[in-house]
Amino acid sequence: MRVEIWSDIACPWCYIGKARFEKGLAAFAHRDDVEVVHRSFELDPGRPQGDTAPVLEMLAKKYGRTLDEARAMEAHVASNAHSEGLGYRTEGRDHGNTFDIHRLLHLAKARGRQSELLDLAYRANFAEERSVFDAGTLVALGVEAGLDEAEVRAVLADGTAYADDVRQDEREAAELGATGVPFFVLDRRYGVSGGQPAEVFTQALEQAWQGRALQPLGADAEACGPDGCEVPGA
Repeated sequence: MRVEIWSDIACPWCYIGKARFEKGLAAFAHRDDVEVVHRSFELDPGRPQGDTAPVLEMLAKKYGRTLDEARAMEAHVASNAHSEGLGYRTEGRDHGNTFDIHRLLHLAKARGRQSELLDLAYRANFAEERSVFDAGTLVALGVEAGLDEAEVRAVLADGTAYADDVRQDEREAAELGATGVPFFVLDRRYGVSGGQPAEVFTQALEQAWQGRALQPLGADAEACGPDGCEVPGA
C-alpha cells in the first residue's frame, strides 16, 4: 500500500501530523508493506524568494492580532508539538518561500534520502536556530541527509531543477481536492486531512488495506492552507 503525504516545511501541523502518522503507522499490523511518499505543497507560492519575515510578525499581520496574541497562537502549536515529543521554538523563526526546499526534497527522493532530509528540514525550521530559507543551511541539511554537496549546490543554482516535479505534485493535490495540508492519500482511495490523532491514522490504514472506497475520515483537524494555519478563535 502506498501513502502519499502532501505537506510544506512551513506548516507546523505538517510537522506534527508527520509524527502522529508515524505513530499510527507503527500500530498498523501491515506497516512493513506500506510505502510512504512525500509530495510538495507550497503554502505561500507567491512570496518572492529571499523575502523572509519573522513568524510572529507574519501571524500578527495575517490575522490582525497583536504580537502577544501571536505568541499565544504559537504557544498552542508548541504544546501540540511537545506532546508528540517534538522540539518547537515559538520565537526566532522565519517565514518565506519554500520552493527551493521542495526541489531539494525531490532530489533527495531520487537519491533515496527524502525522509532523512524532510526530518532534518522540519527540525531545523521548528526546533533549531537554523533558517531553512538560507541557501547555506539547505546545503548543510542536504549533506547531513546523505546527499552529495556538489549536487545539492547545482540544484539550488538551477531554478528549473526538479521544478516540474514540484508543480506536478501541486497539480495532483488540486485534482484530489486538497486545499490545505497535511493531506494524506492512501492508495488513491482513501483521504485523511489535517494533523489527526495517531489512532485515526491507524484506522485509516486498516480501512484502506481492506479496500474501501475513498472517503474522508476523522473529525476536522488542524491544518494549514493558503490563508494560513488553523488558529483557535481566529
